[in-house]
Amino acid sequence: MDRRIWKARLMPNMRDEYVRRHDEIWPEMIDELRAAGIRNYTIWNNGDELIGYYECEDLTACEAYKAQSEVMRRWSVSMQGIMEMETDPEKGSVKTFDQLFKLM
Repeated sequence: MDRRIWKARLMPNMRDEYVRRHDEIWPEMIDELRAAGIRNYTIWNNGDELIGYYECEDLTACEAYKAQSEVMRRWSVSMQGIMEMETDPEKGSVKTFDQLFKLM
């Protein structure tokens, strides 16, 4: 099982809108997340920080699916002005995190 963590920043005064949009998440977005192999997806918030975590069977296949998904592209566009994903300036893509410790 592969795991992915992402980090983002809420734009000022947008927490309520962010929550509302996730309370009303598009059914086709849920379908696309599942089709990409994503499971156990959770998002946390502290101040203006967002941290997301999910699991998938094959991270490479998951990322490839997400990259070609029109629904996910529309969702990303719809979230502009509400949040900003933290990106890796060298790669120009969503910043990834290295696992340093795991307790089972």
